[in-house]
Amino acid sequence: MTYRVCFVCTGNICRSPMAEAVFRARVAEAGLDDRVEVDSAGTGGWHEGDPADPRTVSVLEEHGYDGGHTARQFQPSWFARLDLVIALDTGHLKALRRLAPSPQDAAKVRMLRSYAHPSPDHHRTTSASHAPSDAAGDDLDVPDPYYGGRDGFEECLAMVEAASTGLLAAVREQVEGHAA
Repeated sequence: MTYRVCFVCTGNICRSPMAEAVFRARVAEAGLDDRVEVDSAGTGGWHEGDPADPRTVSVLEEHGYDGGHTARQFQPSWFARLDLVIALDTGHLKALRRLAPSPQDAAKVRMLRSYAHPSPDHHRTTSASHAPSDAAGDDLDVPDPYYGGRDGFEECLAMVEAASTGLLAAVREQVEGHAA
């Protein structure tokens, strides 16, 4: 059984392709790439068909990640095939939960940074479907680097990398639970 994760930001050219590339690398490093599918999309279709922002590609490639990407818009019908929908900020969280066809689908939407925790034991009590509360608002947002300089893209990558470890632990728990 394949576990499917989709990262969502506004236009699918900065934050979500970065999160997709980092998490795909983490999944491969963990040997789960045959059981976990990773992709990304935007809440809007403004950049559909475009590559990732050149600053995103540059930062990803400088840190050893794949920068190849084609933007697309998230569709409500995707909820049926996805196990986890990861929002990059609270605006995306709200928009995705509004798009969800059912309460069960809305519950699949989580904030990426809700998986970033300093405690190494945190993953033991957190599953992908029962992540920490997303009620902390802006503290969980990955700021949009689009209108700023390169340092914003570096900051975005650092936040994505920090959350990816906890997210991987939660997804691994779900995948291993499904295999059992």
